[in-house]
Amino acid sequence: MGSIRFPHLGITLPHVIKSVSIGGFEIACYGIVLAFAMVTGLLIAMRAAKATGQDPDAYFDLGLTAIVISVVCARIYYVVFSWDYYREHLSEIFNLRRGGLAIYGGVIGGVATVLVFAKIRKMGCLRALDTAALGLVWGQMVGRWGNFFNREAFGGYTDGLLAMQLPVNEVRQSEITKLMRAHLQTIDGTTYIQVHPTFLYESLWNLGVFLILLCLTVRVRKRFEGMVFLNYLFLYGLGRLWIEGLRTDQLLLPGTKLAVSQVLSGVLVALSGALLLIGKLYEKGTKEHESEGTVKRTN
Repeated sequence: MGSIRFPHLGITLPHVIKSVSIGGFEIACYGIVLAFAMVTGLLIAMRAAKATGQDPDAYFDLGLTAIVISVVCARIYYVVFSWDYYREHLSEIFNLRRGGLAIYGGVIGGVATVLVFAKIRKMGCLRALDTAALGLVWGQMVGRWGNFFNREAFGGYTDGLLAMQLPVNEVRQSEITKLMRAHLQTIDGTTYIQVHPTFLYESLWNLGVFLILLCLTVRVRKRFEGMVFLNYLFLYGLGRLWIEGLRTDQLLLPGTKLAVSQVLSGVLVALSGALLLIGKLYEKGTKEHESEGTVKRTN
């Protein structure tokens, strides 16, 4: 248990726990937050399905399957790109209490599950992806707070308005940069690093993405199937492209200094942006063709 401070906001959280004890068994707050994120994300997807004339029960089945597969894929992704550590600590591969789930791995697993499930259940794949996107980005928004309790996924040194201070002895020493050490602060006997709260940046960004996708789902009637999901890929990727560059715990492509998530984000932004443009042009061309056909029949 330790304190987390936001000095420029005048906020000090003196006793931020990492776990709770139930019957002598320690349950990590990280896991509790992720469980809450998954359950509420599933409920939102089911609500979206009902609002768009689909079967919510089908999305309940889909969600339960996707949650399991996404967690497994998120862990595999993280371990693969952190193999230099895990090959020397094989027993740690299955220890999720300290974190170590890569969101993009979970997204890949989740999308693959939706596609296979939709094919088996004879659901429209693109429509299913549109519906699932709402629950997915909501889960990502809430899930980032698991990093807050774990004191991880933070950025480099900053003295900006949202700067966050974490006790040195409660973070991974490998994630403390020289610049952070040059600006250590000791307050009431505790030494702190001061960093970008990138978990907060991403959570707030995802909230904005969720609201945009919600408007597209509820308010925009004239949309092509897959548009909501493509907007999710574009908007989330755009935010992650920026935020990932601030972090000190980046997973790197082997043999390079390139952050995997930044590269993947750039690819997704470019690809989804192109597909959105193509979809809009196709939709416009279809409308013009239908309009011309109506005029000819009238004449």
